Amino acid sequence: MGSFDVDLFVIGGGSGGVRAARIAAGYGAKVMLAEEFRYGGTCVIRGCVPKKLLVYASRFPDAFADSAGFGWTVGEASFDWPTLIRNKDAEINRLEAIYANTLEAAGVTIIKSRAEIEDAHTVHVLATGARVRARTILIATGGTPSLEATFPGAELMMTSNEVFYLPAMPKRVLVAGAGYIAVEFAGIFAGLGAETAMIYRGDALLRGFDDDLRYALGAAYTARGIKLLPLRTITSIARGANDQELVVSLSDGTQITVDAVMSALGRRPNVSGLGLKALGVAQRANGAIIVNADSCTNVPSIYAVGDVTDRVNLTPIAIREGHAFADTLFGGKSWQVDHSIIPTAVFSTPEIGTVGLSETQARAQYGDVLIFRTSFRAMKATLSGSNERVLMKIVVDKATDKVLGVHIMGDVAGEMIQLAGIAVTMGATKADFDRTIAVHPSAAEELVTMRKPVA
Repeated sequence: MGSFDVDLFVIGGGSGGVRAARIAAGYGAKVMLAEEFRYGGTCVIRGCVPKKLLVYASRFPDAFADSAGFGWTVGEASFDWPTLIRNKDAEINRLEAIYANTLEAAGVTIIKSRAEIEDAHTVHVLATGARVRARTILIATGGTPSLEATFPGAELMMTSNEVFYLPAMPKRVLVAGAGYIAVEFAGIFAGLGAETAMIYRGDALLRGFDDDLRYALGAAYTARGIKLLPLRTITSIARGANDQELVVSLSDGTQITVDAVMSALGRRPNVSGLGLKALGVAQRANGAIIVNADSCTNVPSIYAVGDVTDRVNLTPIAIREGHAFADTLFGGKSWQVDHSIIPTAVFSTPEIGTVGLSETQARAQYGDVLIFRTSFRAMKATLSGSNERVLMKIVVDKATDKVLGVHIMGDVAGEMIQLAGIAVTMGATKADFDRTIAVHPSAAEELVTMRKPVA
């Protein structure tokens, strides 16, 4: 290696960094990885994984209620937040240990420390004071909740970092925001019995998603008792008379009293203190590291993957980017991540799964499109008595019959969209969907039985 101590130094032990380090080491590279918090990153420690465990917990009241229509008698149920959090923590600890063990088994040297970049090939490890010379440096430090609110009392809000460690579940919650995190936690709190409200600037939830999904989820949340406060913002937060309550003033002049306010107003790239400006590493206005299709910055020896680049902020994308980086640089197998077709799920209740273009995007790009859409009560609801509806929608290019987008709201939508994503990624046509044999009786069969366009 000449004057270099390692072939690759990875800053950040989240999904993208871990994958890149492990794959590079597998090709024989000498790899070192530094993580200042916990291995696993946002997704494993305080993101996707613990969030979904809480989602599961929040759905049991529905299951108890539904069971009556099927002949079950369920006694009085009670919920204990500390038990859920304790069990969640045990699972996260187990997963973190797996991440660390996987790195060590691959031959990666791991360091529990913050690391900063001093020049194009030098990393300063703060815990030991060591300066490591690396042929290549990979930044995979992810994102962090945006805390840019400037109104009085903004410091009284919690974020998705703190919510997983609350000692007790609040009985009244206001969630600020309308994206993934806001929608999912509003569903969690409401499902667990909290009086829940959401406040957001726009007129509907989940900006950027297909409008039919956005408005259908809004209707479903309203039916679940979640109070939606669109076209409004928070102007101040103050402690109430008993010092436990929070009095929140809104831009329409009204007030709402709650026990907790959760800020879910987006995330920003986690680049503070890395030394990027001194190195001249190009960044966007929000701090995101600018990279090319191979994840390389304008400094040839420095790369970045995952949320810190603000390309597509999803864990599977970070993993793919990390893998592509390692294959290309150390494995002699050059390839790039395709960000154009990405299946994704929102673990709201009801759940959402989507892949490809929304109707609005498809009309803008292709002009003449066909829309196939259906809405129905699931078979389970016929005995449970639930009025919740399933929505399925397929967007098709009229000229080529190619399926441009699939959008689902309903039970296990996330599981369905993973499989639909294979077809869309392969370039399936509506005719391909139509000639696929339906699985009966299932909700998913509607995806291959819709014959007449509605628009």
